[in-house]
Amino acid sequence: MTDNSFVRTESHPDLPPPVRHTGIIRWMRQNLFSSWFNTFLTISSLYLLYRIVPPFLEWAIFSADLSGSTYQDCTSGGACWAMVRVRFDQFMYGFFPTTERWRVDIGFLLLFATAIPLMIDGIPGKKYLAIFVFAIYPFVAFLLFHGGFGLEIVDTAQWGGLMLTLVLATVTIVVSLPLGILFALGRRSEMPIIRMICIGFIELWRGVPLITVLFMGSVMLPLFLPPGTNFDKILRTLIVMALFAAAYMAEVVRGGLQAIPKGQYEAAQAMGLSYWKTMGLIILPQALKIVIPGIVNTFIALFKDTTLVLVIGLLDFLSIIQSATTHKNWLGTSTEGYVFAAAVYWIFCFSMSRYSIRLERKLDTGHRN
Repeated sequence: MTDNSFVRTESHPDLPPPVRHTGIIRWMRQNLFSSWFNTFLTISSLYLLYRIVPPFLEWAIFSADLSGSTYQDCTSGGACWAMVRVRFDQFMYGFFPTTERWRVDIGFLLLFATAIPLMIDGIPGKKYLAIFVFAIYPFVAFLLFHGGFGLEIVDTAQWGGLMLTLVLATVTIVVSLPLGILFALGRRSEMPIIRMICIGFIELWRGVPLITVLFMGSVMLPLFLPPGTNFDKILRTLIVMALFAAAYMAEVVRGGLQAIPKGQYEAAQAMGLSYWKTMGLIILPQALKIVIPGIVNTFIALFKDTTLVLVIGLLDFLSIIQSATTHKNWLGTSTEGYVFAAAVYWIFCFSMSRYSIRLERKLDTGHRN
């Protein structure tokens, strides 16, 4: 009897998975069409994008006018970006003298050239860069922007536009974070007097709108000073905005401190560490890592709140755009101005948000499945 059975001696290669379980189709099935409700939302969203995006692109790009010296020169029916082109320097520098604007460029280029490497892994000499950014650069920037030592003095009343917005936001952010940490530690202090002072400060500033604080710092504060005493308006604004942001930052940091298990404190005490070493080496690094989203959220809100300085007569980026659209040559271009302002604010805020996400992932020590 002949055995006609066949036994394969070589393994057969695995067949590829079905197309619907791989690549873009798999992603769409899981995220866009996983149920009838998600399918409805996806189709509705696509329909809305179809109705909104093409007309916007037609208005903003394809039918837009880039040339012209007045609004009457924009005749295509689309956006009149000629206003932005003509007033661009004013939007960036405010009323800073034209011949001295190179100082502003150097100041911010120097900041970006030294601060950005601090955010990149593997860059050598970060300690010296940090010392320069936080200890030396503020004096260099003040010298460049205000003048002195051979440079023409530029009064702060001439500061404006995006330059003023960045100055207000940067200084307030840098000052409010360490102040907020100190107030958060003070609120959790075991010393009753320190704790009550910090609680009173935090609750007072958090209970008052920023626009009221700005008005008080600009108009009311000089009334309580000795006769002949006068502070620069931008300096007063920086002080009140930093104190206002520090109160909110303190509550964000306090949330991180409360999330640290009690065992961490007990372990530090068992090692014989002092209070400040415990906070600086063990507690604060963990607490600040936990509240990175809250800290960045406060920074973003603070960056956008700089627009409120209009109430005290400072022309920041948004304010100077608004004033430009009310000029007789550019009446009717308010939409273009607001769209341009929104795009610039979005770039800065989105950049801060993405960096915070990157920092969270870098410092993440949790165990995920």
